[in-house]
Amino acid sequence: MIYELRTYEAMPGKLPALNRRFAEITMGYFKKHGLNPVGFWTEDVGTNNTLVYMLSFENAADRDRAWSAFRADEERAKLFAETEQEGPLVARITNRLLRATDYSPMQ
Repeated sequence: MIYELRTYEAMPGKLPALNRRFAEITMGYFKKHGLNPVGFWTEDVGTNNTLVYMLSFENAADRDRAWSAFRADEERAKLFAETEQEGPLVARITNRLLRATDYSPMQ
């Protein structure tokens, strides 16, 4: 099992719109394309424009296949474009691929 930790730095004032897009659009396409969310978080202290989430995959090939299908989905791309008619929602995305240690409760 591998995990992908992704951090989205929202454009100023756009975190509510980004959260809405995840809740109303992205989650359905994650399910459709086999992207398995572990959890989503925002910050209570510090910069309040960040969305952090984690996905799980059986292996790297599973991850590559799921992301490729998600990115190639024209209907999803159209809906995302509609959410950005007043400008982009995300300033920067960073991600890390993580593999659990053998003593981690989360394998």
